[in-house]
Amino acid sequence: MSRRIGVNTWVWASPLDDEALARLAVRVRDWGFDAIELPVESPGDWDPGRAADLLKELGLDATVVLVMGPGRELVDAPREVVGSTQDYLRRVVDAAAAVGSAVIAGPAYASVGRTWRIEDRPAAYRELRQNLAPVTEYAAQRGVTVAVEPLNRYETSLINTVDQGLDALDGLAGCALALDVYHMNIEETDLPAAIARAAGRIGHVQVSANDRGAPGRDHLDWSAILRALDQAGYSGPLVIESFTAHNATIATAASIWRPLAPTQDAIAVDGLHYLRSLHDD
Repeated sequence: MSRRIGVNTWVWASPLDDEALARLAVRVRDWGFDAIELPVESPGDWDPGRAADLLKELGLDATVVLVMGPGRELVDAPREVVGSTQDYLRRVVDAAAAVGSAVIAGPAYASVGRTWRIEDRPAAYRELRQNLAPVTEYAAQRGVTVAVEPLNRYETSLINTVDQGLDALDGLAGCALALDVYHMNIEETDLPAAIARAAGRIGHVQVSANDRGAPGRDHLDWSAILRALDQAGYSGPLVIESFTAHNATIATAASIWRPLAPTQDAIAVDGLHYLRSLHDD
């Protein structure tokens, strides 16, 4: 099936602001992308109303990602921390609704990089469902789905795989999985099989090479991955996600220690051309 392709502004900028978005959105449109992905590192970094007008003018769809930085926790954390995290996630939902994004995607359970030995995983997942439910209910009222992203074992110890994600979210309405091929390459023994098990629960998909570079410049079987997504019934965009090394905070969080392509533009453009070529075959 023909699929929309997007790119996350983290390829070039962090945090995103109105000026950077105005500059990047035109380039993204001119390269031929269908969508642009907007991270909400802190509510207010960029203006949702202004972004909505810009993207409408350019004919670009939007997707929105949440950011679980230090102090954002929904599991094994003080109540005030959980409460402030829920408030943050509601603000992300508001931003998504304003720009027309059907999802907010990301690891909506614990701060990235926080790992701990979990003695009672079923209890941890029950706590997550309890604390995430008010957010998913709020999101549903705004026409937004919360897509929860499994991360690799070095970035979290709570949800690493599709199966764990399905287990953690079992019975929670208004929720789906966000699949990131970079993390799946580390944690899943068979990517197409894992995608198949997530059929009907896939809310968002992010793509990159196994080293966070451009899709196609790697060892992954992208034809099999895209075929599995088609068979699983996923009709949303494929969003290229990588990171700029120019922001020390995000480069450290994402372990970007070297250039991943000749230029940051090449990550986006080469990835777009490669993914389009697979659909044209």
